[in-house]
Amino acid sequence: MLFAITNLDRPGSADLRAATRDVHLGYLDGVLAQLAFAGPLLDADGKPVGSLLIVEAADQAAAEAFAAADPYAKAGLFESVTIRPYRLVYKDGARVAA
Repeated sequence: MLFAITNLDRPGSADLRAATRDVHLGYLDGVLAQLAFAGPLLDADGKPVGSLLIVEAADQAAAEAFAAADPYAKAGLFESVTIRPYRLVYKDGARVAA
């Protein structure tokens, strides 16, 4: 099952994000089979202010464990984390589900 994980950074945490980015990317490199896609949410100036990940997980608890294991989360970067089931309808310019 797919889950959307939306993380919003704590205000003033750009230095923490930069300091933990390499270990965060290393974590994601290790779980590529679970990632549908992932990347930063940006402000109007193009600077990261959070993250959006679409991940494959068995259930809500597994999605929560995935999110909690992220080095960004462990470092306390996020002000908020929202995890919701997600249904893919369109991909690569085509409808894949009703």
